[in-house]
Amino acid sequence: MHRLLLIDDDEALAAPLAHYLARFDFALSAVTRPSAALARLAEERFDALILDGMLPEMDGFAFCKRVRGGTEPWKDMPILMLTARGDLTDRVVGLELGADDYLAKPFEPRELAARLQTILRRARLAPAAAAPATLLRFEGLDIDTARRQVSADTGAIELTSTEYELLVMLAREPGRVFSRDEILNRLRGQEADLFTRAVDILVSRMRRKLEPLEALKTLRNAGYCFALPPRGEGGA
Repeated sequence: MHRLLLIDDDEALAAPLAHYLARFDFALSAVTRPSAALARLAEERFDALILDGMLPEMDGFAFCKRVRGGTEPWKDMPILMLTARGDLTDRVVGLELGADDYLAKPFEPRELAARLQTILRRARLAPAAAAPATLLRFEGLDIDTARRQVSADTGAIELTSTEYELLVMLAREPGRVFSRDEILNRLRGQEADLFTRAVDILVSRMRRKLEPLEALKTLRNAGYCFALPPRGEGGA
């Protein structure tokens, strides 16, 4: 059973949602404030966060940034953000800050369950798929798929689970152009309610982390490809 932590100041939401999600093997706990969430995360293990965008103390976007920028063991935990509106701006900001998915309020509980299943399956299967001790080596960049580690000549590069999966997907086939829709369908495992702007956000975020390497190339009206050459036999 997967353990979920809901962070939402709507106290009436938790009980019916917990009852519904239980049929999908989800155990839902809930808090109403970010400070309480941090305390629970420090004491217990959770598999994913459901994070409302509007919260007391700090909003959900600031909390997402706090989680992703921290050093705690849960910093790479899957995060599904809830937004009060289906606003593209809210979705863009959430993804830029490291959220794995989003859902606009009001939402159908069945869709929430489906999206949670998708991001948890992705987090679970990625390490298994990377089991062979494969080291992808390029000029200035190494990707160790056995340890899920990415390092440049200047040191380790911290990526979220989604960023890592996208990088590996592109790096396994250097030079191949992946369309935005293809990337979204590969990463999310479903075709419903996707927007191609999400890929641009992910790539932009990854480029900042990979600087000064120019690892990701944009092909106008086509998509993205991995552009670093393989590390030469005499490389470090």
